[in-house]
Amino acid sequence: MQTETIRSVAADTRGKHRISAELKRLEQETRHLEEELDQLEKMETASAACKEILSNVETKPDPLLPKTNGPINPSWDQWFEGPQDKSGCRCWIL
Repeated sequence: MQTETIRSVAADTRGKHRISAELKRLEQETRHLEEELDQLEKMETASAACKEILSNVETKPDPLLPKTNGPINPSWDQWFEGPQDKSGCRCWIL
């Protein structure tokens, strides 16, 4: 009889511990979600931020690319343009 009472008390404390641990996890998750909501409310709309970034990128040239106004070697254009006479081209890609 006494061993059954000890077992029920032990099972009861384990159940309380599980419930307490789950409650703490849910409270922590709730706090995290509330912090995320606060951050989202403070952020400006994505379209405004994108427009600002786009305007900055478009106005400043890329420092890693050389600035050219035209092709440095015009003979290279033949490789990047399609054939002038489409009927003479036998490739399947074009």
